[in-house]
Amino acid sequence: MKVLNLYAGIGGNRKLWPEECEVTAIENKQDIANVYKQFFPKDKVVVADAHKYLLEHYKEFDFIWSSPPCQSHSICNYFLKGQGIIRYPDMRLYEEIILLQIHAKCKWVVENTKSYYAPLIRPQECGRHYFWANFTIADLKVDYQISTMNRQASKGTQRKAIIREAQIPELIDLHGLKDFDLSNKQQVLRNCVLPKLGLHVFDCAMKGKQTKLLEVEAKGERNDRKK
Repeated sequence: MKVLNLYAGIGGNRKLWPEECEVTAIENKQDIANVYKQFFPKDKVVVADAHKYLLEHYKEFDFIWSSPPCQSHSICNYFLKGQGIIRYPDMRLYEEIILLQIHAKCKWVVENTKSYYAPLIRPQECGRHYFWANFTIADLKVDYQISTMNRQASKGTQRKAIIREAQIPELIDLHGLKDFDLSNKQQVLRNCVLPKLGLHVFDCAMKGKQTKLLEVEAKGERNDRKK
């Protein structure tokens, strides 16, 4: 099974996927790609523009996962506005969704954080994520908020942030980052999709195929009994 993992980071979403998957991971930062490669030495890792790679190669895969940058969409833009920082949402997110909706024949999912605006294309929701996909993603309770970047947040919110920061060592252990030198390890971790959520989405995508496989196997057994 050929899988395309776009904006791969250190591979949080990929960590629990079946090892028999033939994964091509696209990451545009060499140091992060190096860490990914050490975690998943059997995967093909390409240092490239994931957005461009998707357009050129989407027909080649059985399953596509894309996690475009979320910073310009996330709710942090509410407090950035208060600091005088105004920016456009990166509309490449919707370019990829539309491309896959119209042209992709495989299973696919585009993941992003919940946005500060009403999404232009209705997503599915799971945890703090939006998912656009051509399959149904069952709800899954995940507790993984890590921190807040809002220095002007209420005392209650800041206290929650301290608690969330305490999860960073656990994530470092989870992803095996103790011995890796990254320029912004905390940001890399914050960008991760937790492995159990990545597996959950993968399993939801494969459910239909697994069901068909079981039906084929059962039919084969019935035919054998008839012989």
